[in-house]
Amino acid sequence: MDAGPGLEFEREIVQLENQLAERERLADRSSEQDAEIRSLRQQLNDTLRDVYANLSPWQTVQVARHQNRPYTRDYLKLAFDDFVELHGDKHFGDDRAMLTGFAKLDRFKVMIVGHQKGRTYKERAACHFGCAHPEGYRKAMLKMRIAEKYRLPLICFIDTPGAYPGVGAEERGQAQVIAESMFKMSRLTVPVICVVIGEGGSGGALGIGVGDRVAVLKNAYYSVISPEGCAGILWKSHQFAPNAAEALRFTSTDLQRLGVVDDVIDEPLGGAHRDHHQMANRLKTYLTRTLSELETQGVEQLLDARYEKFRRMGVFLEA
Repeated sequence: MDAGPGLEFEREIVQLENQLAERERLADRSSEQDAEIRSLRQQLNDTLRDVYANLSPWQTVQVARHQNRPYTRDYLKLAFDDFVELHGDKHFGDDRAMLTGFAKLDRFKVMIVGHQKGRTYKERAACHFGCAHPEGYRKAMLKMRIAEKYRLPLICFIDTPGAYPGVGAEERGQAQVIAESMFKMSRLTVPVICVVIGEGGSGGALGIGVGDRVAVLKNAYYSVISPEGCAGILWKSHQFAPNAAEALRFTSTDLQRLGVVDDVIDEPLGGAHRDHHQMANRLKTYLTRTLSELETQGVEQLLDARYEKFRRMGVFLEA
């Protein structure tokens, strides 16, 4: 998979990738050139491993937002079978920022709910850059009820900077519908797995983030607010977004240490945007294993464990 344009901290990586591509394009290569290619590949892998093992929180945000990072629809194509999309909320319209439908994952029949950002600018504009309106969350809740009716496990893919902040969305009950969605998920009688695949920002992420298992990809983030939003409130300038990212403790390592997520799913070397297929295989392995664990639990056991899981969060000490 072409990783696309490099990020600011990837200059050395991009240079090595360009050198390697240039050498590999040669039709007639000598044994010395083949040895040089092998050396470049090793150097590239070592550099990728070193850079991505030491990402700052702000660099993690940049990776989570990478334009070539796989989105919900990409995972549906690569890891699932027979996806049938379901549209509309039966009240206002069909929000394209929220993707829902039936799918098969190996032997499991499941219901999918996930944010979708869109790949091209036209798609991104139609999907509101992954920021769902109230009708998106109402659509999600409608599909949750269908999942419950037919005893289908629910899988949610979280990838949004936040819920849509427009006046129209507020007029149609944005905050209320997110609260309703969280309450609905807390009482669902089927297994629920939530995975943060990119950005997990604010209430927009929490609206489909209440599950029996909550996982995050290694280079994703999950936060009460975006770093730019936090910087705007605390420092009155988005220029302090890197400082806010450091303070928010929203990387996968912090999230697991604080008990906000249950699992961290490793990404391919250099990030998910460098190898969609390998990332989809890793995600599929995690989902099938977790569904196998959850299917053995009764309804009361699921509900009690889910309640206790979220009750344990938010414990803090005051100096």
